[in-house]
Amino acid sequence: MKPAARVQMAIDLLDLIITAARDRGAAADVILARWFAERRFAGSKDRRAVRALVYDAIRHSGEIPASGRAAMLAVARARPELAEWFDGSHYGPAPITDGEAVAAQGVAPAWLEAALEASGLGGDERTALLDRAPLDLRVNRLKATRAEIAETFDGAERLDFAPDAIRLPEDTPVDRTDAFVAGQFEVQDAGSQLVSALAGAAPGMTVIDLCAGGGGKTLALAAAMENRGTILACDVDRPRLSRLTPRAERAGVTIAETLLLDPGRENDRLADWRERADLVVVDAPCSGTGTWRRNPEARWRLTPAQLDRYVDTQAHLLDVAARLVRPGGALVHIVCSLLDAEGAGQVERFLAAQAGWSAVPLVSPAGRLRGDGLRLTPLHDTTDGFFVAKLVRQC
Repeated sequence: MKPAARVQMAIDLLDLIITAARDRGAAADVILARWFAERRFAGSKDRRAVRALVYDAIRHSGEIPASGRAAMLAVARARPELAEWFDGSHYGPAPITDGEAVAAQGVAPAWLEAALEASGLGGDERTALLDRAPLDLRVNRLKATRAEIAETFDGAERLDFAPDAIRLPEDTPVDRTDAFVAGQFEVQDAGSQLVSALAGAAPGMTVIDLCAGGGGKTLALAAAMENRGTILACDVDRPRLSRLTPRAERAGVTIAETLLLDPGRENDRLADWRERADLVVVDAPCSGTGTWRRNPEARWRLTPAQLDRYVDTQAHLLDVAARLVRPGGALVHIVCSLLDAEGAGQVERFLAAQAGWSAVPLVSPAGRLRGDGLRLTPLHDTTDGFFVAKLVRQC
């Protein structure tokens, strides 16, 4: 495929992604997968090149672009060599004309960039939110050691701040290796691993993962517990929660059970677990501002009203979680967001509303204090962005 045809294909894909972002349709990675599945003529080099162009354009535009062409023209303005491929050739984009709409460069929509700045993120910190994410593995200590897995891959780097983390060169194929099939590791951002470790799960505990999703943190908690104790993994999303069982079997995790919750009626479903948990982890639904490196078009989807709904949901889930913690037990609030409304502000609200609770200072090899918790950022910590706080119920 000629370079001009790759550019036009990227423009066509961007049009679909922009429309989906406006209409809350499929995510960019899903659109790309479907597109290439229907176009087998595109070889692996073509797919990689087109994908790179698409994501360069998404990262370049803070506000949602007017069109895929406007987004790609913005990239061509930053990389003049691309402008030569707007040549009007067969399958290529039409030549550039004076006065065409060009997407404006930026980190995020103006309202969202202002919210990030108000949450203490400077310009360099905000820009780093759109860097390319590394490939991190969490070694499953139930089945392997970090040294064993590191020897499996060329260029493996052991990360000092997360005890089970290995960082690999980008695009390293991992999901078809014998070690992956055997459950010896999971793909998991090092920041996600660290906040899971900071929860303090230990062998013999009763732990509730209130927003388990597909179970990534459940598996990490089970490994920290050495497969001794009990983990109740809960979620309101049946398809996501159903993925945990086969993942747990592959990982050799035997202490996790699942419970499907009804939104708004969580207390009813969890009545038998009231005041039983040593630890409740609330990895709450959030804006995902800390994960833009992986899903950069997500910033086009977020609205102030949606952010308010996330904040309300988090507050509700923390209140649900508080009922489950035994006296002396702990509640850990985690969000992959860097907005204070979802992190430090959420903890401040909880402590003001809940008598008999206090925040425990977290001692961590990475991150920085933010309010009563700890915040990780891509620039400072080379991880996805996270906020984590640990709250203890007084005896």
